[in-house]
Amino acid sequence: MSDFIIGLITQWSYLGIFLLMVAENIFPPIPSELIMPFAGYVAANGDLNAFGVLVAGTLGSLVGTSAWYVVARMLGLERFVWLCNKLGRFATLSEDDIDKAHHWFEKHGWLAVFLGRLIPAIRTLISVPAGLAAMPFPRFLLISTAGTLLWTAVLTAAGYLLQAGYHVVEAWIDPVSTGVVVLAVVIYIWRFVTWKPIKDIG
Repeated sequence: MSDFIIGLITQWSYLGIFLLMVAENIFPPIPSELIMPFAGYVAANGDLNAFGVLVAGTLGSLVGTSAWYVVARMLGLERFVWLCNKLGRFATLSEDDIDKAHHWFEKHGWLAVFLGRLIPAIRTLISVPAGLAAMPFPRFLLISTAGTLLWTAVLTAAGYLLQAGYHVVEAWIDPVSTGVVVLAVVIYIWRFVTWKPIKDIG
């Protein structure tokens, strides 16, 4: 994976960064923790412009995360509840859970989206509740841009400053990503075991 990312950025420069960040937000296993620091390292060597790297990374991330928002928005909350009902125990969500989460997101969704864009493994998934809650797309895009710009700027700056040691960034952040995934799996198993049937919504 690392060789592929490095090769794509080396050959395609800004377009490679853009495409990788699109993919990173659609397929979370592709790590932005390696993409942007390496791009920052390349910029430090003078082969790319640091501002161009930041723009390409941010735009790619926004395109990828917007795709999940659009899918969730098209699905809609009512269909999502129906789907959870059909999936039963495997969805691990009751109608009450969904209703509470929906109301919370209507009040505090902007904060969830902003912070979510800064947390590895959550960065992609946060687009789904935003779409289900029908958060206005301009607001979603604005908040996502703020969070994404901060995230990509930090990673790019780290690679720029560390230069040949850019891979250290991934080594520091990867345990966090793994921890988030493990926690999510543990919560899912617990909810799977304690699941109660969804009520029909009529």
